[in-house]
Amino acid sequence: MTDATPKQAKIDPKVLSILVCPKTRGPLTHDTDANELISKKAKLAYPIRDGVPILLEREARAL
Repeated sequence: MTDATPKQAKIDPKVLSILVCPKTRGPLTHDTDANELISKKAKLAYPIRDGVPILLEREARAL
């Protein structure tokens, strides 16, 4: 039997400090519950898939 919930990877704080929103170049925060990177300025949530942040506007979810 496999686990249906996706693995939620922790983002290294050093990596998070250098990642920026591709739209605004502003900071991102990690939402561990939704496993997304949040850009408050752009009001977008970027998914993290298999531990890899997908920083593409077309993949982001509007907040």
